[in-house]
Amino acid sequence: MNWANESSPREFILLAFSDKPWLQTPLFVLLLISYTVTVCGNVSIMMLCILDPKLHTPMYFFLTNLSILDLCYTTSTVPHMLVNICRNKKTISYGGCVAQLIIFLALGATECLLLAVMSFDRYVAVCRPLHYIVVMNRWLCLRVLAFSWLTGFSNSVLQSSLTLNMPRCGHQEVDHFFCEVPALLKLSCADTKPIEAELFFFSVLILLIPVTLIFISYGFIAHAVLRIRSAEGRRKAFGTCGSHMVVVSLFFGTGIYMYLQPPSSTSKDWGKMVSLFYGMVTPMLNPLIYSLRNKDMKEAFKRVMARIFFYKK
Repeated sequence: MNWANESSPREFILLAFSDKPWLQTPLFVLLLISYTVTVCGNVSIMMLCILDPKLHTPMYFFLTNLSILDLCYTTSTVPHMLVNICRNKKTISYGGCVAQLIIFLALGATECLLLAVMSFDRYVAVCRPLHYIVVMNRWLCLRVLAFSWLTGFSNSVLQSSLTLNMPRCGHQEVDHFFCEVPALLKLSCADTKPIEAELFFFSVLILLIPVTLIFISYGFIAHAVLRIRSAEGRRKAFGTCGSHMVVVSLFFGTGIYMYLQPPSSTSKDWGKMVSLFYGMVTPMLNPLIYSLRNKDMKEAFKRVMARIFFYKK
């Protein structure tokens, strides 16, 4: 893969909202707060799921991996964005752009597949509760997790190689906050339609198929929950699954908007805001949704805190 071809500059200029300097300060504050909440929230979930034995279940195993993904996902872009906002010259090296593109694509695709796996886990828990332990055994969990990670990185390498091999004729001004496929394709001085068709195919596999499976799973879940006689049981089931659907809708909705239409048809500023949403807002909301609205997480937090203070005494 000849990524560093003769038309590749040594660095890219990330324009972002440089034409709107009045947005720099509020954007910096928003990014800093969101990133802080994302890091603290996801690290807290990871530690609780590791330290509390009652959370050593498939659901929280996948939730721990989702937290790891979100933490790495935002770290691949947000710190550099914060630094660039404070600099007059907003640049990124060619190698840094390649690394950012590969990591961001890989983790985003892996999260799409992981959310589908989590929906299947909830389907088995609600619709086949007596078979849950047998179906969601340790080896199945490890295999589907490995499949998600390998598929995500394979998709990233394919999409990155197609994008970075396009001739740019010396163009180096990326009208975005970070290196992303739609923004980099706009730099090309050749016809991008064949590449866009191939990228569209990969995006369908990574975005539309998982979200379709998710909605099918939750269709069965909703049907099963409605048959529960206990109002408390229905409330608990809908509460757990409802939080997952909020994450799915936010993440997939914005991702589909960006990747399942030609880059040329995407509004310049609206595309940037949408990418900020699935690249920053959704990873921030995940720990809030899964912890503040989750009774098991709240009880685990109390147990871990009590254990820490008890041992200190």
